[in-house]
Amino acid sequence: MSLTGISANRLELLQIAEAVAREKAIDKEIVIEAIEDAIQKGARARYGAEHDIRVHIDPKTGETTIKRVVTVVDDEATFGGGFDEEGNELPFEEPAGIIRLADAKRTDKDAFVGKTYEETLPPFEFGRVQTQMARQVVMGKVREAERERQHEEFKDRVGEIVNGVVKRVEYGNVIVDLGRGEGIMRRDQSIPRENFNIGDRIRCYIYDVRRETKGPQILLSRAHGGFMAKLFAQEVPEVYDGVIEIRAVARDPGSRAKMAVVSNDSSIDPVGACVGMRGSRVQAVVAELQGEKIDIIQWSPDDPTFIVNALAPAEVSKVVMDEEDNRVEVVVPDEQLSLAIGRRGQNVRLASQLTGWQIDIITESQESERRQREFTERTALFQEALDVDEVIAQLLVTEGFASVEDVAYVEPSEIAAIEGFDEDTAEEIQARARDYLEKEAAEYDAKRRELGVEDGLLEIEGVTLPMAVALGEGDVKTVEDLAGLVPDDLRGWYESKNGERVREPGILESFGLDPADAELLIMRARVAMGWVEAPPEPEPEEDLGEELGDEAAIEDTEAYAEAEMEGEARDA
Repeated sequence: MSLTGISANRLELLQIAEAVAREKAIDKEIVIEAIEDAIQKGARARYGAEHDIRVHIDPKTGETTIKRVVTVVDDEATFGGGFDEEGNELPFEEPAGIIRLADAKRTDKDAFVGKTYEETLPPFEFGRVQTQMARQVVMGKVREAERERQHEEFKDRVGEIVNGVVKRVEYGNVIVDLGRGEGIMRRDQSIPRENFNIGDRIRCYIYDVRRETKGPQILLSRAHGGFMAKLFAQEVPEVYDGVIEIRAVARDPGSRAKMAVVSNDSSIDPVGACVGMRGSRVQAVVAELQGEKIDIIQWSPDDPTFIVNALAPAEVSKVVMDEEDNRVEVVVPDEQLSLAIGRRGQNVRLASQLTGWQIDIITESQESERRQREFTERTALFQEALDVDEVIAQLLVTEGFASVEDVAYVEPSEIAAIEGFDEDTAEEIQARARDYLEKEAAEYDAKRRELGVEDGLLEIEGVTLPMAVALGEGDVKTVEDLAGLVPDDLRGWYESKNGERVREPGILESFGLDPADAELLIMRARVAMGWVEAPPEPEPEEDLGEELGDEAAIEDTEAYAEAEMEGEARDA
């Protein structure tokens, strides 16, 4: 686009504005405003930067008007000054096109603060430098408007599949021409071993649109889980209509994927609908994903059942949930271990991503060995702590008692209910358990004092006597010492030594603290020291655990039974 002068043909000026607006898909008014700014900069270069020059182009006739505006300001008014973000003092600078009230009254007795004087300036010819400057101003404004239009157009299209043409490939990143915009598919968002050449047509998933200094970034992906879900929506009418919902997707791009589906219509099988007649529907998606194997599984609101489904084709014997740590232990037959884990852990990793649970897999023989070992260890503990014979200790372990604390503080009736026990026996066993705990606590307290651990450390919520002893052995003897630690000091960390990854033990490593617990202990110490303010306590929630406990247990039992029946059906 060129501007040779404001005296150019008015119709030609409007035609130029319309052509640029049409080419860049922006409003004509934006282009006209850009031309006005360009002429204004040229006029200020011609007449002086100290003047407030304003330009207006009539959008109907193309007539250009240039005016010099002078504004009356107070005699004592100051402009600028102050300090910038780095603390540097800013200079006082008067803006262009102002006149002090006293000076204005010399020529106009009716002058007042805020009054403006306008003077129409004659047209002028642009020189070579002014023409180049005007071109830059106009194209800069047009690019800015084009970026804003592109962002407004694509920001609401996140989650859609778009078709485009490969424009260029830079270091593995693919730039895609989307027609009214340009997107980028980074290397990590493409399917491995998938190569594109300039001019190739490509289907991508818009997973984000961001504002950047160089314009909006339309981020594309073929590795995103949403891409596979949208492909199924295109191939399966029931998914498109919402009869079948895709609840979760986990992908190892180019290799394998798992997708959980559920039907809102009991008469429709969601897995069969997604697979299609002779696998026609799923094969169409597999072809687009470069042969990626897809496991379609039934989603279930019951977590144990969902986890069993997610580990298919492996069979599961038992599922043990740990909701506090969001972990689940899955027991599988010995011959199913490799199938459950998958090649390089792929099957269990995808199942974990799909369900949102951290899955640990052990075999039936490993579980049996662990149970036998725990049984033996607990039996020996009860024999020593309670001074009872092996038979009584084994009975306590069989009834589910795992520690001396369980025996000491449980209701006496629970011990008396054991076959062969009575109330007197229960009272005697509990008395021995409490004596043992008191003796153990006294020993720990004596050792704590010997190590020089102050009493205040025990006042920190969550710090037990055994922990206090361990802290003392780690040279943490005061609340201030604990407050100055970081979670890794308590839990342990890894270091690289001579090219090897070496584990450095933490002070409380034997207590199995998770990161949140370790951080909470340190935070409580810092609050006690007055270094930080205590966070607000959450509002108490109504506890429905006791009312729903039996029902939840029944539901879990039914879920396990259903999972086992499904396993038997697969065997058949």
